[in-house]
Amino acid sequence: MDGDEPRTLTDPRELRALSHPVRLALMEALGAGPLTATQAGELIGESPTTCSFHLRQLARYGFVEEAGGGRGRARPWRLTRRGWSAPARPEDPDWTRASQALDRVLLDRYVQRLRRFVDDAPTYPPEWYQAATGQQHLFHLTADELAEFVAAYRELVAGFTARFDARRTGSDARPAGALPVELLFFGYPVRAPEVSDVDPTTAG
Repeated sequence: MDGDEPRTLTDPRELRALSHPVRLALMEALGAGPLTATQAGELIGESPTTCSFHLRQLARYGFVEEAGGGRGRARPWRLTRRGWSAPARPEDPDWTRASQALDRVLLDRYVQRLRRFVDDAPTYPPEWYQAATGQQHLFHLTADELAEFVAAYRELVAGFTARFDARRTGSDARPAGALPVELLFFGYPVRAPEVSDVDPTTAG
């Protein structure tokens, strides 16, 4: 792996390469360390043939690489970077379409996993059933205030990331009873701006 810094995507083809549920599942599985196509398939519930194909596609766009050793489906793969970022480029229609397509695949993945937990939650031990949470808040914010909120959230998460990061790849570092836990954060306006929302002091 080249480093822990997320990769900044610049080409719509990179976004389209990620816009597949199997490829996203493979990227997540490889976050814990190198895997062969067979090992990855066992983790994500896909055949080695399917995983091998999608790993090659991810490698084509630089998201994964061979980790060395093994041949064919027995060769291990690893991430080249942990995570990615795709800055908004509303002036570029091709980029925007590709970004929206990836966002939809990601959202489907998030909702599917959340729905599965909601369905299965009563079967979890009481401490997990009580600790898991879902919250919704509605504020009236400016774009700058939303950006401030997001920055504060990222700072909070960065602190916990530093604390728990060793557990990502090292099972020995995980305390007994630890489970993979997904935290989701979305901040977005629930309607488009109207003329009455424009600040007269900033209007041109």
